[in-house]
Amino acid sequence: MGKQTINNSLFVQMIRLGLRNLTNNKEYINKLNVFPVPDGDTGTNMNLSMTSGANEVEKVKSEELSIIIAAFVRGLLMGARGNSGVILSQIFRGFGTELAEVKEITVEDLAKALDAGVDTAYKSVTNPVEGTILTVAKDAAAKAKTLTDETDIIVFFEQVVAEAKASLNRTPDLLPILKEVGVVDSGGQGLLVIYEGFLAALKGEEIVDTAEQNEVDDFAQDVHERSVQSYIDIESIEYGYCTEFIVKFDKDKLRDHPFVEDTFRETLTNYGDSLLVASDDSMVKVHIHSEKPGEVMTIAQQYGDLTAIDIENMRQQYENIVSEDKSELDSIDAGENGIISVAAGSGMIDMFYSIGTSYIIEGGQTMNPSTEDIVQAINKVNAPNIFIFPNNKNIILAANQAAALIEDKKVIVIPSKTVPQGIHAILEFDHSLDVEDTKARMEEAISEVKTGTVTFATRNTVINDIEVKKDHYIGLNDETIITTSANKVDTTKALIDKLVDEDSEIITLFSGEGVKDEELAEIESYIEEEYGEDLDIEIHDGKQPIYSFIIMIN
Repeated sequence: MGKQTINNSLFVQMIRLGLRNLTNNKEYINKLNVFPVPDGDTGTNMNLSMTSGANEVEKVKSEELSIIIAAFVRGLLMGARGNSGVILSQIFRGFGTELAEVKEITVEDLAKALDAGVDTAYKSVTNPVEGTILTVAKDAAAKAKTLTDETDIIVFFEQVVAEAKASLNRTPDLLPILKEVGVVDSGGQGLLVIYEGFLAALKGEEIVDTAEQNEVDDFAQDVHERSVQSYIDIESIEYGYCTEFIVKFDKDKLRDHPFVEDTFRETLTNYGDSLLVASDDSMVKVHIHSEKPGEVMTIAQQYGDLTAIDIENMRQQYENIVSEDKSELDSIDAGENGIISVAAGSGMIDMFYSIGTSYIIEGGQTMNPSTEDIVQAINKVNAPNIFIFPNNKNIILAANQAAALIEDKKVIVIPSKTVPQGIHAILEFDHSLDVEDTKARMEEAISEVKTGTVTFATRNTVINDIEVKKDHYIGLNDETIITTSANKVDTTKALIDKLVDEDSEIITLFSGEGVKDEELAEIESYIEEEYGEDLDIEIHDGKQPIYSFIIMIN
């Protein structure tokens, strides 16, 4: 007779192997992202979310299964990052609710829990899209419901995993953009590898770290050990971003740019301090404290692909360390209405503060704050009404999830998907209006602004009939690629031309990290010449990462 139930120790092992399998496949899942832009990578976000859940489980002293499950769900909920991480947390939130009273999990219990997870996840998304992680979870749960007569839980879950895999392979038929690019859904792939890890645990198998993961981790361990000193003077932090990454050498790139460690190290000394460079035949590990991590990574990218990127704002770390020892008197008094915005880049952060933001959560593209990060920000702001501006489509779900956890304040999430939407909405903020009228006014303001962004392509692809080449620049109208070229300035000019129309009144340009003075001057001159007679023009140094330029037109 096969295994019929899951006890506490087996469930813990399922979580461990689910996380390990996800970690092993994280970079592969990241590469499945449909758009060739640097974004809040699905694999990374799901892995961070799952890690948070697993860490809470490891802290549990009790052997009671319901307490272990509750800790896992709570950890996932608070650590959820990005849309994929939030949806994953909701799947297991419903899963955990169904199993709250069980002592051991039977086939029937597991089938009901999978179905409850799907129901909770769908309810958490305003407009559920099929062909995503939601579909894979739904199809797997539907299969589970047909198998409740099966008593062997391994046989049962083998068929559930097989259906999840089949569902994943069907996602391109449901989402045309997946078929166009030739990939399956990244979030669905993430859920599948978690389920495959669960199955390995049920079978008593082991999942080892992949060779690539071990190679990266061992290499990183050899060359860097970070410590944070709580007694440092913040004014002494000349270079604010602790930047770490690994370059995995690309033979084609090395033909044009042979790698010489001493020369590379000497070049990077111009960009910061605390520099560590260590290489072998396949990669180079870099650690540097810099004000312009984007420029450092651009230099490194000429030798190969970047991986294991970790950028920490040391000034913010300092503030967090100090704040732990301060009283509640150090919270921010925002009056009747507090405004929380997500932003990245010192110039962009200054802009948000200047227009009335009470508190900034540093993050955005590639740096999605977790639910817990947002909850902590809400608790920091003293105001009965809190308005949150995520300013990124991949942060809205986490913001909504955080808002649902707050009981002593009214938290309103304004669904700003871009930085210009957030800026324009806050500029329209009227503190004399009541909360509902303010919310309506902010949401209307979002629709009144156009957003253009210029960044680099992370891979070759053809999308919207536009051929995109890896490392070329791409110009986006909100989420749609509308122009591309090998030249940053040319791409930016073309994007502006496509965005401006007869209704446009103001062009606001935010320059990012890595933009040279001569590039900015050329674009500024072009805008003045082409549009100066008809439109108002504003130029700001946003210093934002990822995006060379953010363009706001209204």
